[in-house]
Amino acid sequence: MISDKIIIIIPAYNEEKNIHSVINSLKQENANFECLVINDGSADDTQKAAESSGLATVVQLPANLGIGGAVQTGFKYAFYHQFDYAIQFDGDGQHLASEIKHLLAPLRNKQCDVCIGSRFVQKTEGFQSTFMRRIGIKIFKVLNRLLIGQKITDSTSGFRAYNKETIAFLAANYPTDYPEPETIILLGKNDFIIKEVSVEMVERQGGESSISGLKSAYYMVKVVLAMLMTAQRHKIRRKMKDE
Repeated sequence: MISDKIIIIIPAYNEEKNIHSVINSLKQENANFECLVINDGSADDTQKAAESSGLATVVQLPANLGIGGAVQTGFKYAFYHQFDYAIQFDGDGQHLASEIKHLLAPLRNKQCDVCIGSRFVQKTEGFQSTFMRRIGIKIFKVLNRLLIGQKITDSTSGFRAYNKETIAFLAANYPTDYPEPETIILLGKNDFIIKEVSVEMVERQGGESSISGLKSAYYMVKVVLAMLMTAQRHKIRRKMKDE
């Protein structure tokens, strides 16, 4: 039996304190995972730390493109190398490699095209994010219901699994500004099936989040606007199939 080709896309910006342990945890979970670190123009030694593991392919972006540009780079790599599944996995140590199997199961069973690891499907003992971020996530939940008719409880989760068709679609169409919540709207508008599974997360293991304090409120307003704009876009998927 031929094993599925699975790539772990790890966007990283100034994660020198975390990236080595993140890569190790993934390879310990499954030695066949291909780990792809996208070093998004870090000002620290993220690239050196990732390369020193000897367990990952490291792509060095020439400048800081943001999470959207970094993750889309990963999708392009996954598409051109014909991976069956791609896992988006943060480089800050918040995600647990042991939870990946729960995201992959619905994809392998053809239940969905995308599976999101959610902190809010059911109550867990893990990290639940800050108060302000949780308020924003609840607002995004309402917007998802209104805009695409799907209940998504954790729009900002960066822990996701994608099948081959979704990889191809996002390699060409991944949002760049606020990609996690925007992608949900984009995929929903284009008839991809999205599912959530409950996962546990932990607090980041080092460094600081780029979204904190008053920035959270500013972020929430801009994300709402971005989601509304994405919802106005014409369907892309049907055109791609026709071509």
